[in-house]
Amino acid sequence: MQFERKKREIFITGAGVSAESGIPTFRGKDGFWTIGSSNYTPQQMATRTMFLSRPDEFLLWYFRRFATYRNLNPNSVHEWLANKPLITQNIDTLDFKAGNKEYIPIHGRLDKVSKFSEENEPLGNLTEAPWQTINDELSEQKLKLQLLDAFKISNTTKIPEFGVSLKPFVLLFDEYYTESYRISEAIKKMSEATQFVFLGTSFSVGFTQIALDIAKQNEARVIIVDPEPKNINYKNTEYHEITANKYINLQENK
Repeated sequence: MQFERKKREIFITGAGVSAESGIPTFRGKDGFWTIGSSNYTPQQMATRTMFLSRPDEFLLWYFRRFATYRNLNPNSVHEWLANKPLITQNIDTLDFKAGNKEYIPIHGRLDKVSKFSEENEPLGNLTEAPWQTINDELSEQKLKLQLLDAFKISNTTKIPEFGVSLKPFVLLFDEYYTESYRISEAIKKMSEATQFVFLGTSFSVGFTQIALDIAKQNEARVIIVDPEPKNINYKNTEYHEITANKYINLQENK
């Protein structure tokens, strides 16, 4: 006699989940990847290379593109996910605000910083990010100087110092998933899952490919919820061409 495996879900969220809280998706009309900065493309901005070479531009971009949303509140999707096994690609901390105590922010959290360390070295203790100390009514040049000072980077050299300067707790494009971002814990949770529910993700970053590889290897069921879902060429997939909010409404009304 064959016994059906007990369903163990894992939820994986992307930028689409936070859109209803007022945070633009990365690749939408007003998204972070679309608007960029006055001097650099977004793909250049969100890198360790930029933090090392132009920390003032790097910090200004993150301050304007992310920290300006620091006072927004979670929406009904975050609240619905608050008691569920969750891995999010978002760094906006809205899942934390919604009360999810165990979620994995696989790309970090913008409300935290670490001491700047050698590449791929453990980050050490995280502390609160100093975004709240920044006066966003200053001119751009003065704002850059204030950001450098808050992140303990010399206004003269503009070179981050290992063990002294602060770096936002954000996994950048030219960095690797490490234990500081709980990658082994995330892989373990996914390896135990029989059903993957992807909410509001464009499948454009490496982590979603890791998740899909594990799902396919384990022959897990995959549910993709997005107004424009990407076809992942996997037969055991269910597509929902709707927002995450509409999806959870359907689940609650079952």
